[in-house]
Amino acid sequence: MRDRGAQPERTRLAWRRTILTATVVTILCVRQALSPGPTPRAVLLAAVIALAWVGLVAGAQLRIRTLARARPGAMRPPWPALASVGVLTLAALAALTVG
Repeated sequence: MRDRGAQPERTRLAWRRTILTATVVTILCVRQALSPGPTPRAVLLAAVIALAWVGLVAGAQLRIRTLARARPGAMRPPWPALASVGVLTLAALAALTVG
């Protein structure tokens, strides 16, 4: 029989790993964006990257707190879509820093 008590713990850990990865990507992207010098475009790009990261962290923390409850509920719309948009936005912005 499956241990249902461990599932929320595994999901919380997965969210924490996702945020750790997003933090590393954000730091590298901001560093790459600002490496040629703090031009207005680079500063704007770094600010948008940081804003996307803050949104992703806020959503993840909300979910982590929900999973810490005795009987956590399922993630309801629109949160899964917003989390996906946050990750994809961060990836798109990372691509802009390279190009």
